[in-house]
Amino acid sequence: MLKQLEQAEQKWGGANALVDQWLNNRRKLLVYYCKLAGLAPYENRDKSLPCVDQVRSFCNLLVDYVSEGHFEVFNKVVDACDEQGQSNKALAQQLLPKIVETTDQALDFSDKYSELESDDLLYQLDKDLAELVHALETRFQLEDRMLEVLHNKKLAPTIN
Repeated sequence: MLKQLEQAEQKWGGANALVDQWLNNRRKLLVYYCKLAGLAPYENRDKSLPCVDQVRSFCNLLVDYVSEGHFEVFNKVVDACDEQGQSNKALAQQLLPKIVETTDQALDFSDKYSELESDDLLYQLDKDLAELVHALETRFQLEDRMLEVLHNKKLAPTIN
């Protein structure tokens, strides 16, 4: 996913401040995910559970990222697509429900882990992180399809 993010940054970076901010926040989320999951280069050599504060911080980043998409970026993308024709608007309307599914999965994860009171629930974290990462991967692919439409139609500067 980090490679896909780098490709997205190379392709669309610098074209629009909102898109740059969005991709930067995606990077923060992915890096924190790697730390929490103990993935390279953040392997957890002693195989201990992450602390509750780390999980809560990740949940906050996750909710911020999905919220930013829904309340800032997607509306502007759909508006820009609407201005440029029905086929672009239709694609955006086709992608949004699929993105909403991934939002629901992210929010379910956050609801489960953001109010941890003890370490007991953390024993389910690996399984839940594995499910979440699949939802995030799908989400990023769908978001990138929306960005591709904007880029191909030279709309990115209009969504500031």
